[in-house]
Amino acid sequence: MGENIRLTASDGHEFDAYRAEPAGTPKGGIVVIQEIFGVNSHIREVADSYAADGYLAVAPAVFDRQESGVELGYEGDDITAGRTLKDNASYEAAVLDLSAAVEAVSGHGKVGTVGYCWGGTLSYLCGTRIDGVSACVVYYGGQIIPFNGETLKCPSLMHFGERDAGIPLSDVDAIKAAHPEADVNVYAADHGFNCDQRGSYDAPSRDLARQRTDAFYAENLA
Repeated sequence: MGENIRLTASDGHEFDAYRAEPAGTPKGGIVVIQEIFGVNSHIREVADSYAADGYLAVAPAVFDRQESGVELGYEGDDITAGRTLKDNASYEAAVLDLSAAVEAVSGHGKVGTVGYCWGGTLSYLCGTRIDGVSACVVYYGGQIIPFNGETLKCPSLMHFGERDAGIPLSDVDAIKAAHPEADVNVYAADHGFNCDQRGSYDAPSRDLARQRTDAFYAENLA
């Protein structure tokens, strides 16, 4: 369903992205933001699923500033490699890349973002820093707290797992307190519950979160 394209950020950086088109006229655009594992098969499948729902979906390769073609799995050395890439990434530079992705789909209606893990934090930053984002969805964004004082410019929907050791519920409560306008949901699940390639995958939580996300987009991207 999808194809690889090239995008250019405002600072001249060129990078890869995966683009998935719907069968008919797009009803909006969705920027799908990677985990620490790059634009791998799972992220492409997520983009394809939003295209199947009628949206033009683009998944930018945010690690391209360090290393192109990053596609990692969910165990052992791949986890270590992904964490190293994330730790060495610049949030400011990532926002430039995401701004280019938002612009790339903006000609097809309103734009939403959705991010997972590290990408969840980046989706939050899309909602606070990038004009032209009409809705941002966060899946278990574990680094939001350092940016928790920023102001959301658009409606936000957030999904967290109550058994996520990396995101204590005290952090979720702090996010709720700072952003009472956001719709923050907690599931009986662990980190990464949306991904069926991970041991922490939880189908009921994945399905409920997706139902809520679909309804959120239908309301805010119409």
